[in-house]
Amino acid sequence: MNTDSTAYAADIEAIEQVVATVEHSQQHKDPDEFLALFHPDAVWTTRHGKVLIGLEAISEFTRKVLPAAGWDGKVSYEVVHVLFIRPDVAAVKVRQRYLTPDDESEGAPLYVMTKQDDDRWLLTACQNTEVVAD
Repeated sequence: MNTDSTAYAADIEAIEQVVATVEHSQQHKDPDEFLALFHPDAVWTTRHGKVLIGLEAISEFTRKVLPAAGWDGKVSYEVVHVLFIRPDVAAVKVRQRYLTPDDESEGAPLYVMTKQDDDRWLLTACQNTEVVAD
């Protein structure tokens, strides 16, 4: 864990900004904005269990499904917990909500993010999990 509270706060803020950009990219169905958040060697598992390895596979999938996504409501992503595994690796638990006039669904993604040499945090290993009501 980073013991410098100023650096720690800056890292938390940067991680929250990545999650806010995920939200914005999903709300606006913008694959370029979304894909810019990924490490080139990233692993992404969709909410339905499809495993995508590497930015090329993530890009191919995202460019196909995101612009055609069927929701026309509000999408929200909220950081609920950050665990620094190392100063440059964080596990980030997110609350994801899709709100339409007729329905609401929720997800509980886990993003493992890595800090790059230029201080950017990138999505590196992510699991997008759907929450099913009891």
